[in-house]
Amino acid sequence: MMSPVDQHSLLSIAIIARDEERYIAGCLRSVAGLSSDIVVIVDDQSRDATATIAQAHGARVLIERWRGFSAQRNLALQRCRGEWVLFIDADERLTPALFVEIATLMHVGPPADIAGYRIPRYNLFFGQRLRGGGWYPDFQLRLLRRNAATYDEHVAVHEVASLQGAVALLSGHLLHLNIERLDELWQKQARYAFAEAMMLYRAGRRMRLRNLIGAPAREFWRRYVQLGGWRDGGLGLFLCATLAWHEVVKFAMLYGLQQREST
Repeated sequence: MMSPVDQHSLLSIAIIARDEERYIAGCLRSVAGLSSDIVVIVDDQSRDATATIAQAHGARVLIERWRGFSAQRNLALQRCRGEWVLFIDADERLTPALFVEIATLMHVGPPADIAGYRIPRYNLFFGQRLRGGGWYPDFQLRLLRRNAATYDEHVAVHEVASLQGAVALLSGHLLHLNIERLDELWQKQARYAFAEAMMLYRAGRRMRLRNLIGAPAREFWRRYVQLGGWRDGGLGLFLCATLAWHEVVKFAMLYGLQQREST
């Protein structure tokens, strides 16, 4: 058994944000008291009060140019001081159970062979907590041993850390205030579609007509049937159909990139 350690020196908390004044205060309140080193990396294109609010809550704010999600996370790993880093997004919250679990883990000290912890996450869409469709348990690899973690900067979205060591599982949950308005859903999925189209394009992938039928059909079947999106009723049907449609959008964007190349 390890002797108790000071959780405040062992743990840093990192948040990457741009124009998050609506969410950042709630996020910071949910982690208050867990660490004395809270780092908020704010995109230098941010135009709202994100940085000011973060500073008012005691965070160390760094204004940095946008390099991509993976690169920003690598930067956070460099700038944090603790042996462990908890990544949390501005629109996420620690549930009380997760707060206590992480505080206890940091007080006792994680096992030496563990390099990271996966955390289950609740996703709220329009105020409803989802049960299927891949949105639960939605495990997130977010608590990382800083010197054992790195992100592949070629991955534009849905980045996951590579670790030197074993991964364990926590039982407490993150709460993700995913989507509250319809326009947010469409804008977010359009951004993801473009980022994924760019990844495909750079990898040498080209759009085929069959992609416009096969890709959305597979995505809908996976989300609605295999991952149980039907469990969330009408909202589940709508969300699974929306993600399927954005497969069409992604390949249309890929085709646009191809056409630009040929002109």
